[in-house]
Amino acid sequence: MATWQIEGQYMETCNCTFLCPCISSNLAARPTEGDCKAAVAMRIDKGQKDGVSLDGLSFIVMLHAPGAMADGDMTVGLIVDERASDAQVEAIGAIATGAAGGPMANLAPLVGRIAGIERRPISFEANGLDFAVKAGELVDQACAGIPSAVKPGEPVCLDNAMHPVNSRLGLAKATRSMFKVFGIEWRDRSGQRNGHFAPFAWTG
Repeated sequence: MATWQIEGQYMETCNCTFLCPCISSNLAARPTEGDCKAAVAMRIDKGQKDGVSLDGLSFIVMLHAPGAMADGDMTVGLIVDERASDAQVEAIGAIATGAAGGPMANLAPLVGRIAGIERRPISFEANGLDFAVKAGELVDQACAGIPSAVKPGEPVCLDNAMHPVNSRLGLAKATRSMFKVFGIEWRDRSGQRNGHFAPFAWTG
């Protein structure tokens, strides 16, 4: 029986030029800038771990890979909604690092360093195919989904992808992508960088 489950909405931006080669190569390709810097934002609409409710909380997994993601040695840090109690931060930390099992546990062997946890107010906005997330002064990112020409109102998607959040990802371009936390720094407003979004449902 699952000891935890969370479900909600995810979005991310990264420093790769659209379309990021990491996903389409099963993490084997060199990122377009040589390294990967990404902010993976998760809004929990409903969830709990060991009886601790996680409803309405958000967190962001910050990630840096010095080369191809499959080569490992990644740095990972966590930003958690400042409204979370200590028990909720502990629960989200265990889920987000893979310590509690679940999808992130598959990524754990590639992580060389856990950079720590920061608490900030996190806003997560969704409007159709457009998403925006801000975490205090640490993260400010937004993306615009690529609209499908055959299914109005839906995005172009990449399916059967090797990604811990969901195997089906909506494709997007980052309209802004700014990080400065855990030694991971990036700033771009070109509209030419990569983004993804998807609903998620995790259990462990």
